Amino acid sequence: MRNEPVPLPPWRAWRCLLALALASAGADAVAQEPPIAFVGAKIITVSGNDIDGGVLVFEAGKIKSVGPPGAAVPPGAVVHNVAGKVIMPGLVDTHSHIGGVPTGEPSAPIQPELRVLDAFDVRDPTVQKAQAGGITTANVMSGSGLLCSGQTVYLKLRDGESIDDLLITNKYGRVAGGLKMANGTNSRRDPPFPGTRAKSAALVREKFIAAQEYRDKIERAKGDPEKLPARDLAMESLVEVLKGERVVQHHTHRHDDILTVLRLQKEFGFRAVLHHVSDAWKVAEEIAAAKAPCSVIVVDSPGGKIEARDVDFKTGAVLEQAGVLTGFHTDDPVTDSRLFLRSAALAVRGGMTRAGALKALTLAGAEMLDLEDRIGSLDAGKDADFIVLSGEPFSVYTHIEETWIEGRKVFDRSDPKDRLWSTGGPGAGKPRDGLSCCFGEEDPR
Repeated sequence: MRNEPVPLPPWRAWRCLLALALASAGADAVAQEPPIAFVGAKIITVSGNDIDGGVLVFEAGKIKSVGPPGAAVPPGAVVHNVAGKVIMPGLVDTHSHIGGVPTGEPSAPIQPELRVLDAFDVRDPTVQKAQAGGITTANVMSGSGLLCSGQTVYLKLRDGESIDDLLITNKYGRVAGGLKMANGTNSRRDPPFPGTRAKSAALVREKFIAAQEYRDKIERAKGDPEKLPARDLAMESLVEVLKGERVVQHHTHRHDDILTVLRLQKEFGFRAVLHHVSDAWKVAEEIAAAKAPCSVIVVDSPGGKIEARDVDFKTGAVLEQAGVLTGFHTDDPVTDSRLFLRSAALAVRGGMTRAGALKALTLAGAEMLDLEDRIGSLDAGKDADFIVLSGEPFSVYTHIEETWIEGRKVFDRSDPKDRLWSTGGPGAGKPRDGLSCCFGEEDPR
């Protein structure tokens, strides 16, 4: 006998109807959200020529069109007249430590299984400061005190309540991220850590050989659970590297350390981005021959570690001339995220072209994170990630006025609360003010 449906009590039926109505209204609101057009600004597309007085149109988080003055604006679009302003793609920080991520786990020198994903504080104020600096995408990683300190995470700096709101999914269906590795002085110390550069390289080589063997066992097992090796989280991460599915993001400074990374890269066939590269200008041809991208840090004061003593403003220019894919990073807090544009300006002072420096802040970084099909330039079909500037990007007088991610404004300098993240001052660096008198307006700090 077929069961007949049981009618809902009137109060429960009413609640269900209300819930459906609200859900439908919410869906309609999203579906009917109008396109938005920014008109009149100088648009720096990065992928093509600048457009004076251009028209940028986006809808549902994606760029619909980028055109010259007078280009068509969809009927019903919300129009922002930004004449006299400059619009460029959101900045891509290829190496950042925002979010309160620890510098490194001290129990062993190589730990590929660690995940920044499990350590990022989405409510840390450094996230808002990065938005104020025009950074829309960041490669967040742990420190360089280990030969391998684990998996980095590529984040869209959306406004969110948890790390899940910021994550990016890659083409393999996994959380997008690289693998942080390092060499040089930072990862050398007392056992079980290496004491020399030679031992550092030997430990890395041993671990990659183990990963090759783990990979081969899995392939030979052909899915037979009796033949599969015991699951190993560290090996899984390294196998992704060997397959080219995860990029090694490698801290390295001295010219000989750079060449050691290239040697290991050739031996094991992994992809690597070289970070910091203080001495890259000494070995630019070797880097170019290896087709290894470089993420450069630009600092304007002496000090730091001895292996970075020859850091030079000309590094970006030398790499650009050699044909190396060159980007920049903040290494925040080494360089404040709010001053990221300044890094490129200093590189231009050192001889890099304007076009090269603009690409280094945007599209080059996107390529290093395997995200060039989504971000890095203002082209139809890409994410609506962009910043509105008061003037030319490399002028000391220019301010970032607005930051937009996927068609949503996440920073507005005209809003006093947002302006605080940009300019600093009491309250700008504290996650919360608290409820007591000691954290109010009378707080002398």
